[in-house]
Amino acid sequence: MLDPAAEDWAKRRTFHHSLYPVARIAVERKQSVSVCLPARECAATIGEIVGALSKLRAVGAIDEIVVVDAASADGTGQIAAEAGAKVVQEGELMNRGGSAQDRESAPGGERAGLGPVLGKGDAMWRALSVLEGELVVFLDADTAGFSGHFATGLLGPLVCEPEVQFVKAFYRRPFEHGGISLPEGGGRVNHLLARPALAIFYPQLGAVRQPLAGEVAARRDLLERVPFATGYGVEIAMLIDVWREVSLDGLAQVDLGVHRNRHQSLAALGEMSERVLATIARRLQEEQRLSQVDLSAAPVERPALAAFMRT
Repeated sequence: MLDPAAEDWAKRRTFHHSLYPVARIAVERKQSVSVCLPARECAATIGEIVGALSKLRAVGAIDEIVVVDAASADGTGQIAAEAGAKVVQEGELMNRGGSAQDRESAPGGERAGLGPVLGKGDAMWRALSVLEGELVVFLDADTAGFSGHFATGLLGPLVCEPEVQFVKAFYRRPFEHGGISLPEGGGRVNHLLARPALAIFYPQLGAVRQPLAGEVAARRDLLERVPFATGYGVEIAMLIDVWREVSLDGLAQVDLGVHRNRHQSLAALGEMSERVLATIARRLQEEQRLSQVDLSAAPVERPALAAFMRT
């Protein structure tokens, strides 16, 4: 049975992207917006995505498009730049190995030599050092058939609902394999692990439809106050940490329709499941609700950026 607080939240804070057309966002927003796409080997999709986002920028719905490239060998960075994005290499962000300009502009300056990037969560955390917007939208760079409503839908509650500080996407993920396409079936770790675990251990978050969705939008100052788990742990950790910070009233979720991107192998899904579960277990340990569990294999945690800047 769904927790009463979660059920009430879902009724008040679940929206459809159609409520937030481009024109409404362009007119009503009062803060600057950065859209960030962490990308690794996404040449097949990145050009279409940046092209659609560039149209949003042209009409004033967003201000900045940044692709954080993981040294892709397939030309992802070049394609993104040609389509109109600012492209930065993740390995140069907040790292002594970057350019002098990077080192001077990164939080912590010369103190910020962090070494190799530890997966997507680490790339997102480092990206905050170069994103200029007061509102930040993170999108997947491997989405096929991308539409601009992915960005405007996520921005909508931040722009139009004053109490909302963090927005999570949800959608239907068709499962496609060997030429066969099923309308449902994607997002297996989300349905089989993340949602049941939240319902048991964090029942107030039990109505979050897609806790592992990579598409989120948030107020920048909130993102700077929460830690970022590295790798596969970032989405579930961010959801729990943001809920701790702003409570349910600060969260919203938006139906973005259908989302198509590449599926992981069963082996990769097994690793993802382990990391997601370890991330939840770490939060439970912090709350002294779990003991005698070895979490040495859990994802590394990057601190809240605001705290990092003070060190």
